[in-house]
Amino acid sequence: MTKRHFLHMESKEAIVEFKTDKATYRLPARQINIDAISEQLGSGVAPKDIIIRIEIAEPPADTVQIVELGGFGLVLPPLEFAITANNGDRSIEVSAFNAYVERTIVLPNNVDPSRITTAVVVEKDGTVRHVPTRVERTTDGRYVAIVSSLTNSTYSVVWHPITFSDVEGHWAQDTVNDMGSRMVVNGIDETRFAPDRAVTRAEFASMLVRGLGLRLERGAAVFADVDAAAWYADAVSTAYAHQLIEGFGDGSFKPGDSVTREQAMTMIAKAMTMTGLKDRLASANADAKLQPFADAGQIAAWARQGAADTIAASIIAGSRSDQAGRP
Repeated sequence: MTKRHFLHMESKEAIVEFKTDKATYRLPARQINIDAISEQLGSGVAPKDIIIRIEIAEPPADTVQIVELGGFGLVLPPLEFAITANNGDRSIEVSAFNAYVERTIVLPNNVDPSRITTAVVVEKDGTVRHVPTRVERTTDGRYVAIVSSLTNSTYSVVWHPITFSDVEGHWAQDTVNDMGSRMVVNGIDETRFAPDRAVTRAEFASMLVRGLGLRLERGAAVFADVDAAAWYADAVSTAYAHQLIEGFGDGSFKPGDSVTREQAMTMIAKAMTMTGLKDRLASANADAKLQPFADAGQIAAWARQGAADTIAASIIAGSRSDQAGRP
């Protein structure tokens, strides 16, 4: 596609759909910043000479080995999704977006859809991370894995079940095991999760980053009390870069403090905005949403709208004495 075509589609908020027998790539035209690409390709480049190439292809064989060596059950061979802008011998890779882009991977008829945990991204440095994934049945009776991500890369659908021994019979059993299987949460060791232990601010920020499938960013130190060598440093930097977290007035983040419910709800509400979930919900009136809760008056002013949004989305609920800690 030429620059002229993309500029026209951007103005119409069009979606480009690129389809093969194995996958479909739905790309909002506005996610191709054609003006920025033109600047990178150099002045004097005629619009008609800029070609946008969208590709779905099988990656090199060593990519498959990365997934298998990571302990994942490979459900389907990996697929590489790539976009490049070309002009003559000059080429620019479009690898990141400012909103989630969907890729639909077709599951063969011999694949059991219940034996799919998630899709993962295989990075060029060999790291693997979860990306938000759901399995759906299409109108023709086939199953597909719908993968949402902010980046282009190589994707693989995997089976990666994890069961923590100490959540059996716990009200959060299914959710904890599911999030563990998706690599969103980690246990305190190979078999235990410690479901009733308090969660720190660093742990919650890390879980949020993993749950959103964000690529870790190693930026300059943002908070005075987040050591660059800390296990959570990159996750905190990433969460801050995506405007999911804030620190305190003294420049600290207090990573070891237990996260409060209102802090957690505020972070989740920001994630709702980032994923577009908030836009799909009716506007939540904070006072109306919080009024049923006896302790609503204790919620800080800065947290009220975030709390209302998460309640409106049915992400957070109140707690009873017999359900202490339940979100």
